[in-house]
Amino acid sequence: MTNLNEPTRQNIELMIETIKTRLKMATAAAMQASHFSIDNYEDIKDLYDVVTSKSNFSISEVEALVSELGKLRNV
Repeated sequence: MTNLNEPTRQNIELMIETIKTRLKMATAAAMQASHFSIDNYEDIKDLYDVVTSKSNFSISEVEALVSELGKLRNV
């Protein structure tokens, strides 16, 4: 079992892939785990926790979550 409390590159990859899948992101290819810094681990984990806690999202919720994820992305 993966311990998501440890800020590792592997955990970031797992969380980003899970977020993309759960939100059915149309731009998923643009969101690569390598675009995210380990420095933002806690914020990514917070988004991951929100996304995995619900089974359905409204369009506005998806937009807000994707926007927040985009803010954490390295340019």
